[in-house]
This record gives sequence, structure tokens and C-alpha cells, in this order.
Amino acid sequence: MTDMLDYLLGLARLVRDEITAGRARSENRGVRGHSPGGDAQFGIDDVAERAVWKYVVEHDLPVAVFSEDRGLRTHGRGPEHLLVVDPIDGTRPAVAGLESATVSVAVARLGDRPRIADVEHALLMEWKTGAHLYAERGVPGVVAHGYDHPVPAPTRTTDLSRMFWSLEFNGHPARLMTEAYGHLIDLSANTGGVFVFNSATWSISRLITGQLDAYVDIGNRLLRDDPALLGEFRRVGNGRVLHLFPYDIAAAVLLAEQAGLVITDAYGQPLGDTALTELDVANQRSCVAASTPELHRKLLDGIAWRTPGQRA
Repeated sequence: MTDMLDYLLGLARLVRDEITAGRARSENRGVRGHSPGGDAQFGIDDVAERAVWKYVVEHDLPVAVFSEDRGLRTHGRGPEHLLVVDPIDGTRPAVAGLESATVSVAVARLGDRPRIADVEHALLMEWKTGAHLYAERGVPGVVAHGYDHPVPAPTRTTDLSRMFWSLEFNGHPARLMTEAYGHLIDLSANTGGVFVFNSATWSISRLITGQLDAYVDIGNRLLRDDPALLGEFRRVGNGRVLHLFPYDIAAAVLLAEQAGLVITDAYGQPLGDTALTELDVANQRSCVAASTPELHRKLLDGIAWRTPGQRA
């Protein structure tokens, strides 16, 4: 564990240092283009991606690297491992100076079609504090550093009206989202808490730290249930479908599972079959994560799922 953990910590720290140094530059807020998956690329994303490759080259370990903005690249001969890196999961919060962003790195054996179930090491580092969570498949639990209380610390919440939860809107038509769970927002906004962090890894990590009870991103299920919604999703995604990509959740799934959370897609099925290097709509995912099985089931049952052809 130590060698890989040290390698990943070094990578995440360099990315964090470069982001921190460059965040104040005004050009980092400008949109430079779009990632291979179609999400907007900001100037600060370039800073983070350059830091990833700089670290890989300087440490000269033969690896394949799949990142949000650069796709799949290989360094050295005969790499045995694949790094799946989202250098800033939460670009918009990072640009704004908010805390809800992480450096996310997952490591899997490099095979013909590696999947989330093949991830062997996972690291999330908070960009603003440097606190981090690490998990290794086959080693029980989660290693946590930099927190002011013991972690993992999942809550035991089972009541929808009392849950503190986060949800996703980027690339998701707001009308469809409020139709699906507006009633749950109304139910929990006052006696619990509702948040939009714009980062799947930050949201899921807050379940591990005990600050949240649940995380919901249901866009991909809505589209799978009713393909006629494709136009609406493309409209808000600048012509592309922007649901959960593998790099969004590759590290978070292993960490969540080893922290004792329940994490599935919005059908209640495991996320392990998600291919790590494919960005097409068929490989994008939804996600429902909760601190308890009871809350997870209530969320799946409580969301108002659409039927094909349903009108507003």
C-alpha cells in the first residue's frame, strides 16, 4: 500500500499546489474549449492537467493515464497500471475559491477493458485543505488524514425529511430535476439541508465524513427511461450529454463502498461494470448514494420517475 499511496499523494499534492498557485489568475475563469466528453474546459483545468503529466513524466513509472481533458495517454513501455484522473472535480467551485473540489485518482490494472470494479487504489484530496481519503481494495476501511474527527463517520439517517443531501444540475434540465425530486427538496430543505456542490466526488466524500447523508444524480436514468428526452439534455449540455463520466466516480465508488455506504446507479444496480476509459452515453451513469440502506431505498422509491412520453 505504501508505495502506491505515496505515489498518488505526490501526484495529488502537485496538482493541488499548481491549482492553488494559479487560481487567482483571471484567465483561469475563461472557457478554453470542451473536454472529450463535452464539458466546458476552463483555464484552471489546463493548469491541473499539465501538473498531472509533469508528475507522471518526472517519476518515470510506466503508466497509462486517462484524464478528463486529455483522454488516454501512455508513458513508458509496457505499463501495467491505468491512472484515471480528474485533476479538479469541481472546477467551477475551485475557480470561485470555494472548497467543494477534489483531486480524484483511481488506479486499476491495465487490461482490455478495465472497469470501476477493477479499481485497486483510490484517492480523493480536497484542493483547499489537502485533507485526503485513500482506499485499497482488499484492505478493510479507509485511510483518512487532515480531518478534525475520526473518519469514516457515516450518519445513521433514515428519514427523508431530516436528510442533508446534494444533487446535480450541470447538464441536467432543471425542469426535469424538479419534477423528479422537487417534493423531496420541499420535504427536507428546512428540517434537513439541500446542496448543489457541482462535484460528485466532493458530495460522496461528505457522506464519508458524516457531513451529508445522501447524494443524488439521476439524469442518466431519466434519459434511459425516456430516450425522447435526448434533445433536452443536449440543449443544456451545449450539444452533448453530460452525465456522470467514469473519471467522475472511479475513485469515489471504492472509497464509498469501503466506508460502508450504499452507492449504486439510480436503478439500484452496482456501478462496477462502468468502463473506465469510455465516454459515450451508454457508459455514462446515474448515482444514488446514502449513508444507510434504509435511506437509499427511500430515495429510490421516493423519486418521481418518468414514464416514456410523459409530458410536463
